[in-house]
Amino acid sequence: MSELTALAKPWRSDVVADFARSELFERTFQEGMDLVEETAAYLDGGGRQESKRLDRNAALAYAAESMRLTTRLMQVASWLLVQRAVREGDMAPEAACEDRYRLGAETSRPSAQAIEILPPGLAELMERSERLFERVRHLDRRMYVDATEDAAPNAVLSQFDRLRDAFGAS
Repeated sequence: MSELTALAKPWRSDVVADFARSELFERTFQEGMDLVEETAAYLDGGGRQESKRLDRNAALAYAAESMRLTTRLMQVASWLLVQRAVREGDMAPEAACEDRYRLGAETSRPSAQAIEILPPGLAELMERSERLFERVRHLDRRMYVDATEDAAPNAVLSQFDRLRDAFGAS
C-alpha cells in the first residue's frame, strides 16, 4: 500500500462505503451492466453481420474499435463490481482503495475518418461507452485520487503551523 493511500485511508473508506450505498452508484451500475449486455448482443448479432459487409479498411477499423469498446466496458464493469462488493460487504472499503482496483487508462480514441466508415450501431455504442467511462473516471478520481491529494499534508500550511508553534502565536 502506498504512503498516500495509508494517509487517506480512513476518510476514503467512508467515502467509498457511502458511494457504494448511494442511488448514484445503483444507477451507474445498472447503466454499465446494461451497456455491457447491449454491446455483447450487438457484437455477436447485428454487428457481426454488418462487419461482414465492410471493405477491408473498414473491417480493420471495426475490429480495432470493437476491441477498444470491449476493453473500455470491461474496465468500467470491473470497477463497478468492486464498488458492489463493498456495498454487499464482500470487500472492505479499505481494500477497494488499493491501486489495483483503480480504473485503468482510457484507450486511444479513433480518428474522425475511422468513425465515418464504421457501422452506426458500433459508433453509437462507442460514444455511449466513452461517456460512461468518463463519468466513472470522474467518480474514481473524486473517491480515490483527489481524496489522496486532499488528505496529504499541505507543505505550506505545515510550515505556518511550525512558525505559529515556534513563536507562540494563536
